[in-house]
Amino acid sequence: MEKIASFTVDHENLLSGLYVSRKDTHDGVTVTTFDLRLTAPNREAPLGTGVMHTIEHIGATYLRSSGSGKDVVYFGPMGCRTGFYLLMFGDLRSADVLPLVRSAFGFIAEYEGDIPGASPSECGNWSDQDLDGAKVAAARYLSDLAEPRLEYPGSGK
Repeated sequence: MEKIASFTVDHENLLSGLYVSRKDTHDGVTVTTFDLRLTAPNREAPLGTGVMHTIEHIGATYLRSSGSGKDVVYFGPMGCRTGFYLLMFGDLRSADVLPLVRSAFGFIAEYEGDIPGASPSECGNWSDQDLDGAKVAAARYLSDLAEPRLEYPGSGK
C-alpha cells in the first residue's frame, strides 16, 4: 500500500497548531483538510474520549451554524485523539480559517448548557461526554492559537 500523506508528517516534532493536511480536487471542486492539532503527539497525553466527543458535538454544531457553515464538509476527531480534522470547500490556507477556528474553540471554551445531540435518540454513544474537560482543552487550544503554528515543522506547507 502507498503511504498516505498524514503518515509522512514528523509526529515527533509536531506541536499544537492549525495545519493544512491536504487538498483534494474533483470536478473542479477543492476540499481542504485542516489538522487542528490540540496536543503534541507522543509527548502529551491524548485527549479523553469524552472530551473529544463533546468537542465534536459542540464544534460541529457551531461550525455548521456559523456564517461559514455552508463551506464546512466535516468536523471530527482524529483516531489518535490528539486533535480534529476540519474539511472545508475551497482552496484554503490555515490563515483563511484561523478566525473561524478561534471563534469555534472560544465558543466551546465558554459553553454552558446541554450538549447538542447528546441523547440516546441522537447519538450512538451519547453518554460518553465530558463538558468540563472539553472546555479546558478548548481554552488551551485557543491559547495556543494566540501565536499559531500554521505550517507543519520542516514541511513548508
